[in-house]
Amino acid sequence: MASVTAAGKALLHLSTTTPDRLALTSLSSPAVSFRSSRSRSPFLGLGLGLRLATSSKIPALHARSAARGLRIEAAARPTILVAEKLGEAGMALLREFANVDCSYNLSPEDLRSKISLCDALIVRSGTKVTREVFDASKGRLKVVGRAGVGIDNVDLHAATESGCLVVNAPTANTVAAAEHGIALLASMARNIAQADASMKAGKWQRNKYVGVSLVGKTLAVMGFGKVGSEVARRAKGLGMHVIAHDPYAPADRARAIGVELVSFDEAISTADFISLHMPMTTTTAKLFNDETLAKVKKGVRIINVARGGVVDEDALVRALDNGTVAQEGVAVEIAEAVIGALKGELAATAVNAPMVLSELAPYVILAEKLGRLAVQLVAGGSGIKGVKVVYTSARDPDDLDTRILRAMITKGIIEPISNVFVNIVNADYTAKQRGLRISEERIYLDSSPEVPLDSIRVHLTHVESKFASALSDTGDITVEGRVKDGSPHLTLVGSFSVDVSLEQCVILCRNVDKPGNIGRVGRILGEQNVNISFMSVGRIAPRKQAIMAIGVDEEPDKETLKKIGESPAIEEFVFLKL
Repeated sequence: MASVTAAGKALLHLSTTTPDRLALTSLSSPAVSFRSSRSRSPFLGLGLGLRLATSSKIPALHARSAARGLRIEAAARPTILVAEKLGEAGMALLREFANVDCSYNLSPEDLRSKISLCDALIVRSGTKVTREVFDASKGRLKVVGRAGVGIDNVDLHAATESGCLVVNAPTANTVAAAEHGIALLASMARNIAQADASMKAGKWQRNKYVGVSLVGKTLAVMGFGKVGSEVARRAKGLGMHVIAHDPYAPADRARAIGVELVSFDEAISTADFISLHMPMTTTTAKLFNDETLAKVKKGVRIINVARGGVVDEDALVRALDNGTVAQEGVAVEIAEAVIGALKGELAATAVNAPMVLSELAPYVILAEKLGRLAVQLVAGGSGIKGVKVVYTSARDPDDLDTRILRAMITKGIIEPISNVFVNIVNADYTAKQRGLRISEERIYLDSSPEVPLDSIRVHLTHVESKFASALSDTGDITVEGRVKDGSPHLTLVGSFSVDVSLEQCVILCRNVDKPGNIGRVGRILGEQNVNISFMSVGRIAPRKQAIMAIGVDEEPDKETLKKIGESPAIEEFVFLKL
């Protein structure tokens, strides 16, 4: 699953000269030890942990991109440490794929001593996977699998910093948890527990415990993930009005089942019933406390089908536990998730990586390529202070999660100029550590919202460029791209409009738009047996300044590039490696 794109023969080293400035220094030899292997999916070159809202795999979109995907070399047969008992069905899957070490009841010291020899670790709730464990792995640990839903026992911050993917098994008890939530909901509405206790005490208090009807009542689902959405579906069937709050849930998925996404305060203040389905994190710990509960509707009923810690026990009685998890279901699901991650497949159950809708898949590829192109335009010795990314879209901001795109732009910028492995798990952390400030802006485009993005524009601010034509009027290196027919295209360099397929390496030349210039460059390449895959010209006006973009199947040698630069028609040029 961990994968990178080759940095090429001439790498640039990334070093922090000041907290907010990155310097580029040439290295004489490659600083990475990755070797290529043909990928089954273009996402193998994008990093760990792509989460899909619709499926766990995406077919290869671009054969050439897939062929160029480079994977970190692991042992031919990886080693998986199973630290707690797993069902036999799951163990059988693991043994077919990897060397499996079953070591139960390990002390923290024993776990740290073993982990540097393992590519993956599978735990339940009893094993604490701390920062010390990730440090002891010395970068080898690629996947931590939690056989169950909760990930309280895994240090997600440490996992993210080390680029280790964390996956869980959220669907194994999804239906059971959802049905348990509905059972609590109905029981609470009709006072089942109280009436039962009254009957057992020999009393008949029918009118006292008649309760309320669910029909027409408002249910607020707090956390619209797998369990929350299943509860919402069932509540709709009971005739309830369902609203939900989840800052990461796509609005179209909620609308598809007749649920309205609202703010946190609106959800808790208008609901007759509140059902909790959120993970236990630093931001959700004791989220429902005295201050929060002061905002709710009088007489509200709260069902907690999440982690107990999201409710302050002194402010509200903890809800009943979710119930028994089917061991076989959990074992198989987590085994498949860990194996898929080690194979380089998409991790639909990743918990420390952003989710990506399948419709965004080609834009993920475009984002990394734009970052990779932009950084190659920076002049040696010039520092990158900041990055500005502009998204043009007809979508409402709540319907477009750009975290995955930002991560891939970061990957594209940092990896070619450093020996740091960047993936979507640790991209934001790596950028912060290196003083790279990334800002984002969204521009609304009045067009069909069926297309998630019209364009992505990347600005490297306040830098010098080895190709002056790449500088915009503001002095930033500027590149813009679009997805056309499912493939990434470069559509703007500086102030010049172009149309360049980002499937091959590209030579950009600035020249005066005159007859014969294209032929001269083509002849130089042809004489050196360099095959041209496409050619595009972007010009300001006829016979004025223009950019010639030439796609090549092979990397020209230094002598060939020198001849292009010496051509009287060419004012400047740059070779860009994808």
